[in-house]
Amino acid sequence: MDPILETKDLTISFGGHTAVNGVAMTVPRNHFKSIIGPNGAGKTTLFNLLSGQLQPTRGQVIFKGRDVTRLAPPLRTRLGIGRSFQITNVFPNLTVLENVRLAVQSQAGVRFDVFSHFKRYQRFETKAMELLETVLLSGKEEAQAKHLTHGEKRKLEIAMLLALEAELLLLDEPTAGMSLEEVPAILDVIRSIKATGTRTIVLIEHKMDMVLDLSDSIMVLFNGKLLADGKPEEIMRNELVQSAYLGGLYDDAS
Repeated sequence: MDPILETKDLTISFGGHTAVNGVAMTVPRNHFKSIIGPNGAGKTTLFNLLSGQLQPTRGQVIFKGRDVTRLAPPLRTRLGIGRSFQITNVFPNLTVLENVRLAVQSQAGVRFDVFSHFKRYQRFETKAMELLETVLLSGKEEAQAKHLTHGEKRKLEIAMLLALEAELLLLDEPTAGMSLEEVPAILDVIRSIKATGTRTIVLIEHKMDMVLDLSDSIMVLFNGKLLADGKPEEIMRNELVQSAYLGGLYDDAS
């Protein structure tokens, strides 16, 4: 196994509350792992530790064999960790194409120069158009991002992560707030990214049908602790998981 991401004794406390408690996880390269657990289990806090929004009380985050525990989020992004949030994170007043082109340019380390010939930037636009096709946004390139539906903004955000050439995608409830009609399209996007076999995806999601369909493995958090980690069929059969979580899952699902 070639792990791209590991955590060791990862813990964070806020006052007297321990939100993530001694979590040790290993994610192989090009693997799809989902993280499930009831509200308040520590899932998003764990993502904040992985992406650098929070610093742990103790423990380590290791990415591609390198300890990144104390690195700031922009440095982790440059190393290949891409993070989506529960609330979409796009530039609302730019067009769809401009959002992705800027991400492509950023990854290439090229700043915009008004005195440069437009052809200098054509390769970035071409790459951006390819990524919009990947996330099923062809035909929307001239629309302002603020006019997209919630589901389309999610797809745009994923395109921007791909533009940054993130090897590890941390997707935090990508279907949250999405209409039922929009969910299949985002599923198709995530499934197509998985099918390339070139990205590692860690997903937080409440929708169990989606989790079971996509995941190579499932990790269960409960009260900040790692309750179980295994193949989907193992997790579904785990009596501890069933008693602690799965019985109430569908009542919580969003």
